[in-house]
Amino acid sequence: MEKLVIFVYSIGILIRIYLSFSDFSTSIADRVEVSTPLNSWKRVIEGVSLYNENLNPYDGDLFHETPLALVFFSNLTSTFSDFYVSLVFIMCDLMTAFVLYYTSKIYTENLLKKQTKRKHVYYEESNKLLIPDDFSVITPFYVCSVYMLNPYTVFSCIARTTTVFNNLFLAICLYSVVKRHRLLGCLSLVLASLPTFYTFVLIAPLMISCAPTDSKKKTASFIFTFLICGVISCMLLYLCYTIMNDWAFLDSVYGFILNVRDLKPNIGLFWYFFTEMFEHFRALFVCAFQLNASVLYVIPLSIRLRRDPLLLATSLLTLTAVFKSYPSIGDVGFYLSLLPIHRHLFYFMQQAFIVSCFFVGCTVFAPTVWHLWIYSRSANANFYFGVTLAFATTQIFLITDLLFAYIKREFALKHGMKRMINGKVARLMLD
Repeated sequence: MEKLVIFVYSIGILIRIYLSFSDFSTSIADRVEVSTPLNSWKRVIEGVSLYNENLNPYDGDLFHETPLALVFFSNLTSTFSDFYVSLVFIMCDLMTAFVLYYTSKIYTENLLKKQTKRKHVYYEESNKLLIPDDFSVITPFYVCSVYMLNPYTVFSCIARTTTVFNNLFLAICLYSVVKRHRLLGCLSLVLASLPTFYTFVLIAPLMISCAPTDSKKKTASFIFTFLICGVISCMLLYLCYTIMNDWAFLDSVYGFILNVRDLKPNIGLFWYFFTEMFEHFRALFVCAFQLNASVLYVIPLSIRLRRDPLLLATSLLTLTAVFKSYPSIGDVGFYLSLLPIHRHLFYFMQQAFIVSCFFVGCTVFAPTVWHLWIYSRSANANFYFGVTLAFATTQIFLITDLLFAYIKREFALKHGMKRMINGKVARLMLD
């Protein structure tokens, strides 16, 4: 299995190197599905150029990275040539796959241990639902393969989007969740949430995983984890202030995300709605959309999935990737690589084929409809929004099917697979 993992890593690296130094990378970097105002490398280069000329990059509406990222990218581009900058992105992608590999390995081993402890409460005839012994060996290989060979993550890497760095911090945060490392988890979560606050919802699975089993100490543990994240956030924000010597970056980074000022099309839902929205309704719907994208699902999902923090994190990342104001396929590719970790739930999933077909269809139709709209002028914005709406619906079907599979498996393990009505085996029939 280790040889297969090395082979997958090698193939993924070769694909990224070949595409990064071809003309294909330039066309991919211009795609609205890949690059957004928040992660575009072209905007980073222009912001760094202004910064190096002693001009404030936050005066206009061009640069939306944090001052910490600004200093980092300034040093990166001044230290390395364009060739080595591409290699830095490839190495970050490789590190993300490496961290996810060990995250899945630790998580699956914990699942097997938990299954052994709870096996006595399971229904006698539910043996086929139990996780096999080789689960912790095969699953990490699948996770690594999906991340390294997924076109979404490959395109995001060769386009040099800053999502690559964000995914690395998210992977470290998930590793901290399964290893129950509070400080590392808080630090990586804050670094992942600094450029876009949506991923801060992962504080819920982090607090749950780091909390002790003693119920009397759980509340104190939750508060302590939250305070650590808050202190680190305040320290990094103050560091950003000392770099720029003013607080203007807050409006350029977080105000830009909250107010949805750039309505250039992307794979999200915000751009079309707010293009058509009457101005006097805008504030109401901005609040409604942002609440839906950030905190609306955290509490109910945390209560229901409190026994499985990693599934909770996967669910929150999926919902964030669907409903955030400026999503990209790099966000989608990251949570798709987490799905093999939960493959013990695939037995109960009923919409996998339909979801897979829609993923492929939307991926193909999005650039096609964009060309018809922008270049051929034989379509309009409604066509492209139809594809993005179908893409968002597909992702919602995926996560609801996964969560429903989790609930059905829990019930089947305790009560068995057979359903009896009046002493007879019940069957579901479609009339």
